[in-house]
Amino acid sequence: MVQISPGPPGSRFSLQGTAVDAQPRPPVLPGSPEPVHADEAGQAQIEALNALPRPADTPPPASDAPQETPETPKASGAPGAPETLRPGSRPTSGPLAQSSRSARSARSATGVRARLPETDLRRSREAFLLDAGRALAEASTTSEVLRVAATLAMPGFSPDGQAVFGVRGTLLTVVGQHGHSTEQATPFQMPLDTEYPAAQVVRTGRPIYLSTPEEYARRFPATWPLAQGFHRRSWAFLPLVTAGRTTGAWLAAFATPVAFTPDERAVLSTVARMLSQALERAHTNEAERALSRGLRRSMGDSARQLDGLTVAARYVPTGGGLLVGGDWYDVIDLPGGRVALVIGDVQGHDVHAAGVMSRLRTAVHAYAVEGHRPDAVLSRASRFLASVDEDRFATCIYIEAEPATGRLAIARAGHPHPVLRSPDGSAMIRHVDGGLPLGLMPDDESYPVTEMELQVGEVFMACTDGLIETGGHDWYTGWVRVRDVIEPGPVDDLEGIADALMQAVHGPASHRGPGQLADRREDDIALLLLRRDERVGAPKPTGRRLMLTVAQGRPERLAGARRELRGILHDWHEPDGVDAAVLLVSELLANVLLHTDQEAALTAELTGPAGERRLRVEVSDGSDELPLRRSPGEMASSGRGLVLLDLLADGWGARPLGEGKSIWFEMNEKADQASVTDGADLTGGADELG
Repeated sequence: MVQISPGPPGSRFSLQGTAVDAQPRPPVLPGSPEPVHADEAGQAQIEALNALPRPADTPPPASDAPQETPETPKASGAPGAPETLRPGSRPTSGPLAQSSRSARSARSATGVRARLPETDLRRSREAFLLDAGRALAEASTTSEVLRVAATLAMPGFSPDGQAVFGVRGTLLTVVGQHGHSTEQATPFQMPLDTEYPAAQVVRTGRPIYLSTPEEYARRFPATWPLAQGFHRRSWAFLPLVTAGRTTGAWLAAFATPVAFTPDERAVLSTVARMLSQALERAHTNEAERALSRGLRRSMGDSARQLDGLTVAARYVPTGGGLLVGGDWYDVIDLPGGRVALVIGDVQGHDVHAAGVMSRLRTAVHAYAVEGHRPDAVLSRASRFLASVDEDRFATCIYIEAEPATGRLAIARAGHPHPVLRSPDGSAMIRHVDGGLPLGLMPDDESYPVTEMELQVGEVFMACTDGLIETGGHDWYTGWVRVRDVIEPGPVDDLEGIADALMQAVHGPASHRGPGQLADRREDDIALLLLRRDERVGAPKPTGRRLMLTVAQGRPERLAGARRELRGILHDWHEPDGVDAAVLLVSELLANVLLHTDQEAALTAELTGPAGERRLRVEVSDGSDELPLRRSPGEMASSGRGLVLLDLLADGWGARPLGEGKSIWFEMNEKADQASVTDGADLTGGADELG
């Protein structure tokens, strides 16, 4: 008697002697028209196929994991004992043995086993499409895309000739080809209205499949002679579509007949879509690179030798692939032998920022050539930027230089302060009055002009914030990094200093803090270095010098004068001596602003070796009235200037000039009290660099 016991849902039945136990089904062959179970010989192949990505139209196989079944008699091996069948095993005797053999015969007769290569082919094509998509996504130029396309070997029907067609105006052209000899690949160009398969594909946006030469000759008799000489048997022309617009066509030609089944057409269509996207990315990248090269060429040479001045410049783009961003520099020849140096930074690092930068740079150049003063140039540039792009702003510093005298007129619009390296090697932040960035408030902006004289051997540095902050640095640590490079650098090798600064920013040791390092090119960098060259026969200066002007109506510049004086005295031996010098300078400048209607010109020079230096300060104005000594009372608010000079200075005096007068004082550094510092002081605060 045969008993049938129900099992888990979705299971089949197997005989065990006189009882039937429900056992889980073994794996089902993917792609089979009806459930056909794998035998022992095909189990490994089925497991390998199941491990591959599954087509959307293939149902998942039943699990082949062992499942619990009702207890049944075990096989004893004795005659007549029940025979236990496990998933994937074959019965050797009994009623199922003949059924198993019949099933195997039926599988052979229906060709199910012959379907395995077709399933393998489908899997291979899926893997091919994944590899092709990855390779095309990594290609960044048109030539790289065409090279990848030439290596595409589609499982089962690989083309031995390919061509990519593009459109130029009303003409169809060949962008690239593969599989044709040099003699065959003649220059190709034809009107789009020609009865040619690729031209029709571009016009209609629909693919054309030609399985035989006879079909090609019948449908396109006028252009069949063009294809006849290549000895191909089948052709596929597919559109290249970008943003819904047909921009070209892709030809895949085959030396053997191809029926172009639905599966084959699906593979070709997928390749055409990936190829179109890759070509569009490549065209965009190449256009951006062409823009970058043009903009970088327009910035001119990195080094220029002027009459009495030497200029070195650098521009380093970000690491995102675009070779230009929002930073720029410019060196402009002005009338009268003067020269303008400009460095700026438009907000952003994308293509739009590069375009805005190009227009703004051109506008600044034009305003400068017209002869406007630095403040007028920046005011006009701010209005221009606001008119072309209301969402972007830019920082800028504009320097007008007279090479013969070394005089500089500087205007600053929200840009980092420049740096001044003295002949003795010390580098200090040179604070310059400034206004808001360009484009923020174009109708209410004013940009004060700071004048100074660059001494022989001094180096003036202007840069964008990328030089300071790249590598995870803030203003303080970034300035320390710059200072450590520019101070020991050889002043005679301006190009070497520029290279050393770039290496310090992008080198392995340029990053701050533990953990994963940031991108070493997360921001653009623009750099300008200006050096005053020594004249033949002139003595070479070895000290530090400060020159600035405090105008009437600008008393706030007194604070700037005090800060700059502290900067050149940052390594003076005695802090009380620095405070005394700052107090005397404040007194002399305030006297000019209070008692005259002239501006005050400050000149401070620090000379001599460390520990034995002498500070000489002169304050000049256009008034001829010399100071008078007075005896102020306890409640007097003025009249103590000369008393302070007597008490704090090692020497002082007044001398008339051709127009006006000059009051000077000197202070000496005592050798026995000197303590030469290591330069750790940041001369006025690096947090104020910006």
